[in-house]
Amino acid sequence: MTQLAPILIAGPTACGKSEVALVLAARLGGTIINADAMQVYRELRVLTARPSAGDEARVPHLLYGHVPAAEAYSAARYATEARRALASAQASGRVPIVVGGTGLYFKALIEGLSPIPGIPPEIRSRWRERAAAEGAPALHEVLTARDPAMAARLRPSDPQRIVRALEVLEATGVSLATWQELPGEPVVRLDEATAIALGREPAELKSRCDARFDRMMVEGAVEEVRALLALGLGPELPAMRALGVAPLAAMIAGRLTRETAAETAKADTRRYVKRQHTWMARNMKSWKWMWTQETESLAHKIVDFIKSKS
Repeated sequence: MTQLAPILIAGPTACGKSEVALVLAARLGGTIINADAMQVYRELRVLTARPSAGDEARVPHLLYGHVPAAEAYSAARYATEARRALASAQASGRVPIVVGGTGLYFKALIEGLSPIPGIPPEIRSRWRERAAAEGAPALHEVLTARDPAMAARLRPSDPQRIVRALEVLEATGVSLATWQELPGEPVVRLDEATAIALGREPAELKSRCDARFDRMMVEGAVEEVRALLALGLGPELPAMRALGVAPLAAMIAGRLTRETAAETAKADTRRYVKRQHTWMARNMKSWKWMWTQETESLAHKIVDFIKSKS
C-alpha cells in the first residue's frame, strides 16, 4: 500500500465516524471526503449533522454542501466527483479519508456502477413531474406493468428509484435490472485501501441518535426546514426526504406538536440506523470491523491497523 492509500470509514448514523475521521485527518495529514447522500445538500447542514465551519477549517473537506436541494444528486455523479476528490487529495500530498453512512456510495466506489447511458433531460423531467403529480405508488403500478422484475425490487414509497427505473426503461428500452447486472469500473480497489466499518451497542446508538436530534432542534433544525420549504421544491427530490424534514414540516404546518415531531424524527432515525447496519453486515464482511470507543483511542487503533498492512 502507498503512503497516500485511501482510508474508507463506514458506519451508521451517530456512531461517531465523523469525529474519528477528523482526528485521523489531523494526525495523518488527510482530506476528508464525504460519502453521505444527504450531506451533499447545501441547505441541510443542521439536519444532516454536516461538519461545522470549525471542523472544515481544521482539515480539508470535499463533497460537503456543494449541491443545491433543487437537484437530485445520484450515485453516478457521486462516483465521478469522488474520483476527482481522491485524485485531488493525493495530488496535494494528503491521505484521502472517505467517511459516511450511505452504502450505495461505498458500493459505487469499490465496485463501480453499471454503464447506463445518459438520460435525455426531457424524459427525466417528464417522469419527475409525474411523480410529483401522481405520487410514488401510482408510478410503481406503472413500473409493475412495464417492468415487473424491476418493480419487485423497489418499495412503492421510493419515488427516486421508481423514477430512475422508468426513465432508464424509456430512454434505453432495457430494464434497469438488466443494466445493473453489467460490471462497472471501481473508483477504489479494496485491496489498495484501508476499509473500516464501525459499530456501536444498539442501546448506546439509540441514545446518541436521540441526543443528536435534540441538539439539532437547539441548533436551528426547524428554521432550516422552514427555509427549505420556502424553496417550493417537489416532494420527490432527495433533500425533501432527509431524516427530520417531514415531521418538522408537519409541525410547521400545525399538524404535529413540537414534541411529537421530534419523537417521530427520532423513531425514523432509529429505523434508518437499523437498515444501515443490516446493509453493512451483509455487504461489508471483508472490511475491518471495529467497535466504536473513545475517539482518540479508536483513531490510534486504526493507525496501528494501517501500519500492520504496510
